[in-house]
Amino acid sequence: MAQGIDPIHQFQLHDLAGPWNIAGYEISFTNSALFMGIAVGVVTLTLLAAASRAALVPGRLQSVGELWYEFIHNMVRNVLGAEGKPFFPLVFSLFSFVLVANLLGMFPYFFTVTSHVVVTGTLAVFVVGLVVVVGIVKHGLGWFKLFVPHGVPMVILPFISLIEVISFLSRPVSLGLRLFGNMLAGHIVLKVFAGFVVLLGSMGLGGIVGAIAPLGMAVALTALEFLVAFLQAFVFAILTCVYLNDALHTHH
Repeated sequence: MAQGIDPIHQFQLHDLAGPWNIAGYEISFTNSALFMGIAVGVVTLTLLAAASRAALVPGRLQSVGELWYEFIHNMVRNVLGAEGKPFFPLVFSLFSFVLVANLLGMFPYFFTVTSHVVVTGTLAVFVVGLVVVVGIVKHGLGWFKLFVPHGVPMVILPFISLIEVISFLSRPVSLGLRLFGNMLAGHIVLKVFAGFVVLLGSMGLGGIVGAIAPLGMAVALTALEFLVAFLQAFVFAILTCVYLNDALHTHH
């Protein structure tokens, strides 16, 4: 299948530099690494530009920066309370990176970093690992009471605790797969409809008329994908707050 029509081709990794053999490991600079760097650069430059022109009456860029900041600040405060203030930079960084990476993937010939489970899974494992560390540091071994619900009869307590442990261990899986799955599936469907438009448009007048419907779907799906890009970043950030809340408060 031609690269222009193949819906999977857009997710393939390509070496841009290397590979280099370092300490027995083959390391290369890929298109995924490039766009992760671009995402970080876009976030950093946008926020620096917004802060550098601070004024009593904010301009457009400053307004965007302030809304961006306040949105995440309110999320952290509402979910974690005053104790969650130290985690604001983390949640803000995760939301910003995921959002910009999602949006960059909407541009033609750009790479969607969050369409690879190794990226989303790494972020998810980091979040859940941090939850465990924070919980133990704050509450000691008492944090593991999270897996022992109050009021459960002793007869079924081992089974309930096992379910709680499995549920906790599944968090990085669900957190990483949700983001990965939505971005992968959305881009594939969008590419399929765009492929229909190209194929039908090459069949003459009748094909051009028939391409109107898939073109309309492609436009609608593009708008939906921009919404999904934001929603998935929001879901990732809000779930991070919810999981951190379990680390700060051991009540079930």
